[in-house]
Parts: sequence; C-alpha cells; structure tokens
Amino acid sequence: MIEKSKVSHHQKLTAAGLLVAMGVVYGDIGTSPLYVMKAIVGDNGGLQNVSENFIIGAVSLIFWTLTILTTIKYVVIALNADNHGEGGIFSLYTLVRKKGKYLIIPAMIGGAALLADGVLTPAVTVTTAIEGLRGIPVFFDRFGSDQNIIVMITLVIILILFSVQRFGTDAVGKAFGPIMFAWFTFLGVMGLINFGQDWTVLRALNPYYAIHLLLSPENKLGIFVLGNVFLATTGAEALYSDLGHVGKHNIRASWPYIKVCLILNYLGQAAWILSAKNDPSVLAIENLNPFFQMMPKSIMLIGVVFATVAAVIASQALISGSFTLVSEAIKLKLLPRLKIIYPGANIGQMYIPAVNMMLWIVCSLIVITFRTSTHMEAAYGLSITVTMLMTTILLMFYLLQKGAPKWVAYLVTLFFGSIESIFFVSSIAKFFHGGYVAVGIALLILAVMTIWEWGNIIKEKTSDTVPLKQYVEQLRMLKDDTSVPKSQTNVVFMTPDTIGDEIGRQIIYSILDKQPKRANVYWFVNVEVTDEPFTKEYSVDMMGTDFIVQVQLYLGFHVAQEVNVYIRQIVYDLMKEGRLPKQPQKYSLTPGREVGDFQFIIIREELSKVTELKKWDRQIMQLKLAIKKRTTTPENWFGLEYSEVKYESVPLIIGDTRKTRLRERKALS
Repeated sequence: MIEKSKVSHHQKLTAAGLLVAMGVVYGDIGTSPLYVMKAIVGDNGGLQNVSENFIIGAVSLIFWTLTILTTIKYVVIALNADNHGEGGIFSLYTLVRKKGKYLIIPAMIGGAALLADGVLTPAVTVTTAIEGLRGIPVFFDRFGSDQNIIVMITLVIILILFSVQRFGTDAVGKAFGPIMFAWFTFLGVMGLINFGQDWTVLRALNPYYAIHLLLSPENKLGIFVLGNVFLATTGAEALYSDLGHVGKHNIRASWPYIKVCLILNYLGQAAWILSAKNDPSVLAIENLNPFFQMMPKSIMLIGVVFATVAAVIASQALISGSFTLVSEAIKLKLLPRLKIIYPGANIGQMYIPAVNMMLWIVCSLIVITFRTSTHMEAAYGLSITVTMLMTTILLMFYLLQKGAPKWVAYLVTLFFGSIESIFFVSSIAKFFHGGYVAVGIALLILAVMTIWEWGNIIKEKTSDTVPLKQYVEQLRMLKDDTSVPKSQTNVVFMTPDTIGDEIGRQIIYSILDKQPKRANVYWFVNVEVTDEPFTKEYSVDMMGTDFIVQVQLYLGFHVAQEVNVYIRQIVYDLMKEGRLPKQPQKYSLTPGREVGDFQFIIIREELSKVTELKKWDRQIMQLKLAIKKRTTTPENWFGLEYSEVKYESVPLIIGDTRKTRLRERKALS
C-alpha cells in the first residue's frame, strides 16, 4: 500500500513572487557593487594609475560576465534543471545520479566549495558597508581612519545576525522583498545620476573593450583581473539554489530589472571615476570606495545605512541557503546527522545550531584576521569558481538526460567550462592572499563528506544482512511465550540496511540473542530519501502475519523525518483495514484507547575488533563512527524526542571475521 502526499512547489508568476525573489534570491549579487569596482581599481594601483580605457574595459568585463554566466547559464539554462521546483547543486545531482555513481564527486566538491566560500559573504559585505561611514564627516572627525571601530561595529552586527536565526525569519523575511526592491532602485538611480553626465561610458557594452583590457599593458594584473571581475557574479549559484523559494518564472521576470540596476550602478561608478581620478582631494582619500564617493554628501548617511541593511539581508539569505544545503546533504547521506529545528511556519524555515555556530565563528575570525574589506576581497570568490565548474559538469548530464543532441550538450559544457576555467585560473592568485581560508574550509567539509560516503560504500558492500522471513516463526514463538516478560506492545527498530526483506543481522541478534524482546508487534522501519524534495509516501509488508510490520518510508530530502508521527498514522490505517489487531489499553488517560505503547530500539554500532578490513577501510569506518558520536542523536533526527527510546550497543561486523584459536597449555609434569 502506498499513500501519496506530494506537494507541488512550482511558483506562479505573481507580484508578490517578484518581490520575494528580490528579497531572497539576489542578496549576494545585489551587494556586489559595494566592492567590485573598489577591488578592480585598488589592485591596479589606485585612481592615479587607471586610464579611461581601463575603466571602460573593466565595466565591459563586468557586463559580459553577468550576461554570459548569470543570465545565459543560470537564468536561461540552469533554472530549467529544477527538481520538482527545487534548485541547487544537490538537487541537480539527484536528477542525474542514475547516469553514474561517480557524479557524486562533482556534487560533493561543488557543495563543499559553495558552503566554504559562502562564509566570507557576511564578512565582506557588512565590513564594506560599515567602512562607508568614513565618508560621513561627523564619523570621520571623531574616529578618522581607525579600523578598530569598523571591526567592532561589524562584529556586533554579525553577532546579532547569527543570534536571531534561532527565532526564525518568517516575519523579517516578508520585509526583505520591498527593502531589496528599494535597494536595487537606489543602485540604479545613483548610477544614472552619475553616468547621465557622461554618456560615453555606454561604450562598455561593446565586448571589444573587455577583450582589449585583458591584452592591454595598462592592466597590471593581466588575466588575474578577472579574479576581481568575477566578484560581480558570485551570487549566480545562490540564484539557482534559491529556485525553490520563488520559482523560475519569478526569477526570470525579475532578473532584467535587477541586471539593469546593477549595470547602471557600475556605469555610474565608471563615470564618477573618470571625472574624479585627477582630483587631488579625491586621490588623498585612503581606502577609497567609488560606490560611496559617487553619492551626494547629503545622502551619504542614508546610503551607508541602506548598504548595511542590504548586506545584512544578503547575509541572511546566505545563512538560510547554507542551512538548506547542509540539510539536503544530510538527507542524501553526504554529511552526518545534525540537529535541525523548524522555528518558522513551514519546513523551508530551518535552523541548524551547529552550522549557525560554525558560520558565526568563522565569519568573526575572518573579520578579526583580515580586518579590512580590501583584504577580504582578496580572499573572496576562489571557491565559488569551483562550484560553478561542478554545476557545469552536472548540467551536461542533465542536458543529455533530457534528450539534447550530444554535440549541443558538449558545446554548452565546453563554452561555459572554458570561461569558468579561465576565471578559476585568474582567481588562483587569491590563494596566497587569503583564498587559502575558503579552500581550507572547503577541503575540511569535503573530507567529512568523503569519509561519510566512503563509509557508506564500505558498509553497503560488506555488511551482514539476513532474510527476515527466515525468523517469522521464531518471532511468533517469542510473541506467544508468556515465560518471557513483555518488553512493549510495539517494538520498533530503525533499519538503515533494508534491502527487500533483508535486514541487518544485528537487529535479529538484538531481538533473539542479546535480550529476548517479547512484543505484540515487531516493526522494522526504513527511511529512504527520494530524489523528489517533498515526497511523503510509505509501503508496508506484513509477510502474511499480523505481528510483523516492515515499513518503507519514502520522504523527500526537504521533508522532516518525524517517524513517530508517521508510524501512528500507519497504525491507524492498518487497524482500519483489519490487517493489524487493535491494542486496547486497560489503563490510559484516553478512554477507549486502541493503540498500545511503543518502544523504539536504536542500535549503536561499534566496529568489531574481529572484523577484517583493509587498513584504509578500517580507518575510514573508525573516523565515521567517531564523527557519528559527536553529531545529533538518532531520536532527535527521527523526531523521537518524546517517545520511549532504548539504545543498544551491538558490534558492527563488516566483511570477513578474523579467526582466532587458543592453544591449550600443557601442565608441566
């Protein structure tokens, strides 16, 4: 029997959807004007060392990067690769994983890199916004160029940002859309005011100037200038990951307005730089940021506050995206289980304390260590180029799976792969200027993913299972044996290794050998995470009995695994159909209660010392079990906090067992 409860999350094109898209999807890419031109000009030696051709070429590179990578690759192509309305690299992987087991590799690399590079976003955006305070005379007269006050304010904002995550973001989230709409409009207006005085900067839309800059001796960084240009499109991957929040129609309809506002602002910064680059008073400004300097002095304070709010919203979107990404990885068995809390009204509003703590600590350390936004920009963007490359690889398999001609799939992959490879090479220089932080975090996350996946493979290949049907009669005898004290009316085992009617030998060992467990009904429950994000289905096999229930739960990777709630529903369904006897309770707070008590048995695995494994396989299994002990408890993960749960330690025997035999010592005569 299968009960279906699938939910369609394809969002229709609506005015509300467009606003939500602006508030949720574009936070990262929408704050890039705060630091992109600043980084490009600063790394070329400052205003005094940039020419008109250099500035026009830089904006041209930004425009065509946004057009090719963000618009064509993600908005036009990638948004079609939606998994029942959900997007992101893990959703894309679930769509194509049947094409080959090796596709787990790009998914893991891309996911780890996205998480790692993302921790820099709050640090970079908030610090850059707060540094804008120096343009306000009252602030500058009081604190001057003292970076300590900037660092302190940034740390306080980041602390508040991560502290409020536990309360959910439903109420605040509703305000994000209008605020970000106003922010993008502000970007466009500020840009228009400045480049309206110099329409010649529109030449930047010609790709000739982009190519010319890469080959020009005026460009002191050469191809490495692309490492800074790439910062303008780092939010493109987040755009795809947030597909499930608003739907592709709202993203596609809102993107043209977003892109126009962004380009207007970059053109405005270019026009301001060209008009001010020979002004001695401007050249004397330390850590100059064209974004703030092009604003009229009368609205500078408003601009800084607005930029700070936008930076906080961008950071909030990143944090929420990180929670979603980790949750998907856990349910795809790529990461260990972590405690997940749902403080909002829907499952999309989640909070993972361990991830939140890690992000806060790392963001704070980055601010304390790098101190200035200039130093942080030097570290930013390297890992995200890796994620984009991995997405391109998976997109190739998606296109082939959808029936696209091979030459089209290969040409698309070659085109975007080549461009992203160039960006990756140009970002390599960032490794020694702080990029090693993001790379180190990515490698750490990837190592945990590798241990988890490798451990799963070892266990699947060599773990010992037995046919449940062979033990039906023994279970029947145990159920009816009144000489054995009854454990519970219903004994439920979580069975991670179910294959057909095969279950782990350790479970049968627990029932019959370790301590015979007499019960009315024996439940064997397995949870399978499906490729669809919102599946809620189950199937039941009772093996011709009324006391054995083998349950297969099919839950989407976005669905909370509240096993006790689902089991209660299945009990009532089976009793209603007459397949399971009623379990009247003599003593109960609820008169006429017909469902008995439950005890959930969770097997705590310990690697047996008699197990023969290769050296590396044993190390991997020991590392996996060590990590498992430090993550959330199974009762929290399966929603069993308020149920009766019993743990049992059973030796995990994988593969062959080592044969040992003692030799009798003969007594001396």
